[in-house]
Amino acid sequence: MTSFDTSPQLNVWRALLALAVVFVMLATTGWTALRNHRGPTALEASVTAWEHGRMDGRRLPDAQAAPARLARFFASLTERQRASLARRYPLAVGNMNGAPVQLRYLANRAALHKARSVERTRVHDERLSPAGQREAGRRVHNYDALLDPDRHVLAFDPAGSGKVAEVFGDLNRADRVSVVVPGVDTELLTFQRTDRKKYAAPVGMAESLYAAERAASPGTGTAVIAWADYTSPSGLGMEAATANRAEHGAVRLNALLRALPGRAPVSLFCHSYGSVVCGVAADSLPGRVTDIAVAGSPGMRAESASRLDTSARVWAMRDADDWIQDVPYLEVGGLGHGADPVSAAFGARVLSARDAQGHSGYFVPGTDSLRNFAGIGVGAYRTVACAGEGDTCRAGLSVATAAGRA
Repeated sequence: MTSFDTSPQLNVWRALLALAVVFVMLATTGWTALRNHRGPTALEASVTAWEHGRMDGRRLPDAQAAPARLARFFASLTERQRASLARRYPLAVGNMNGAPVQLRYLANRAALHKARSVERTRVHDERLSPAGQREAGRRVHNYDALLDPDRHVLAFDPAGSGKVAEVFGDLNRADRVSVVVPGVDTELLTFQRTDRKKYAAPVGMAESLYAAERAASPGTGTAVIAWADYTSPSGLGMEAATANRAEHGAVRLNALLRALPGRAPVSLFCHSYGSVVCGVAADSLPGRVTDIAVAGSPGMRAESASRLDTSARVWAMRDADDWIQDVPYLEVGGLGHGADPVSAAFGARVLSARDAQGHSGYFVPGTDSLRNFAGIGVGAYRTVACAGEGDTCRAGLSVATAAGRA
């Protein structure tokens, strides 16, 4: 009989080799290159101008000051003064954590108008390749859509592949706030997609969740943020197998969360690589974040939910047809994202994802996955459906917790 070495060390190296092969092969699918620029970006230039600016003879506060400090500054101004700052420094104000939400919307509308003008010129710039001109045209189309009067853009940066965040609902008056954190290939040009891929894009995810939350609890004031305000990995190459982008994204996510108005409970809905961002951010989340729900996760950079070091409830789901289950769940030398969040050993509350459509279909209307997300978003925890038989994912939830009061 042939003897096989099944030592733990050998098993780890076999898994590591498999992981490397998977990601190297996937890397050949191509990368989405960032747009090159020289000198400061438009956002950096706007922030620099702000730092040298004055309002009635007094210096403006540090653009990176604590949100509470910036909120006090804007509260001390008249409406006319605030609007003046939004017009003079649109990108700085539009991305400033601590600036009033409505003022950020106004500033980002001004920034979008300017960015659209730049791209309209690029469409006909003969120095660009045909591909570059087509990309400029696609950006013009996207900016046109974002400039619709009903859109509320909370963050916008046209540099590189671009960053953007949009709000659905009234963020200032919300009883519950949900934040959708998407995964790879998230950028300006993929922020919103056609009907065929609508629910795989941040806008489609957030719109779908917002509608489901309103249906689940019509009396609850909800707001949902489509948060594509970090530089995600491009494609499923080696960048997606490391936490580099997630670490930067986690800082930005926590900055957003600490600047949200009011005191409403916040739930995070993290898809694919977005769950890596949420996992890295977990130990620094503000206390108002009550829930972290991940779907199609490659791992959360932790061996168990308890190792995330967060007071938030951790929920996980995966569709039976999701290809992510074939990626080895381990982390060795910075490669890979750790344990499988839907495994029993991880310790998350595992939810049903019945009828979800593969890796990108968790927000499709009519699915258990979306209904479960909506239940969590409005605090109706007793309505969620657990994976498998029984109600193990609801264990330990008191009546007060189930009603969203704890």
